[in-house]
Amino acid sequence: MSRKESPEINAGSMADIAFLLLIFFLVTTTMSVDAGISRKIPQKQENPTDLDINERNILEININKHNALLVDGKIIEVKELKQIAINFIDNGGGLDINKNTCSWCTGKRDKLSSDHPSKAIISIKTDRLTNYGTYLSTLDIINSAYAHLRNKLAIKLYKRNYKNLLEELKASNNSDNNLLEKIKLIREKYPLLLCDAEINI
Repeated sequence: MSRKESPEINAGSMADIAFLLLIFFLVTTTMSVDAGISRKIPQKQENPTDLDINERNILEININKHNALLVDGKIIEVKELKQIAINFIDNGGGLDINKNTCSWCTGKRDKLSSDHPSKAIISIKTDRLTNYGTYLSTLDIINSAYAHLRNKLAIKLYKRNYKNLLEELKASNNSDNNLLEKIKLIREKYPLLLCDAEINI
């Protein structure tokens, strides 16, 4: 009786199949992208000057380890922060460094709040255990408060909102000098003054 030999399995194509499966999973897998902050870091000054900052010109926002917002010592809801920031920045209760009043401000002109948008500093302090998402959403709300004020001023001056001016400038590849001047003027009237370091008063 003759013995039958079992046929060998050709494993030469197994490597090709494994390679194709690897490529398939690499192509179809989605990767989570970490959230970040788009901010320009100021250049280091050779001879930093000491600024004399009045306490009323600082809106202090503290985020504790429970992710609760404390604004000037009072616990507030996140939805209240935007209006508080707008009221603070647009108060116009005094003079700028050149002794000029804020003629475009529509705030209450409260003497206990900020003097001028060019002096209104928003300070954000966090606890070591603060959630990063809470910090980012707080920054987002502050940025939206500035965007609101800039849009309002742009409509008043140019009958177009600030966002549209930025989009038009981007479409012109930053070559439209007229748009650049308009945007620069609005940014000068409402400069973004954010601080996440300790401020000495």
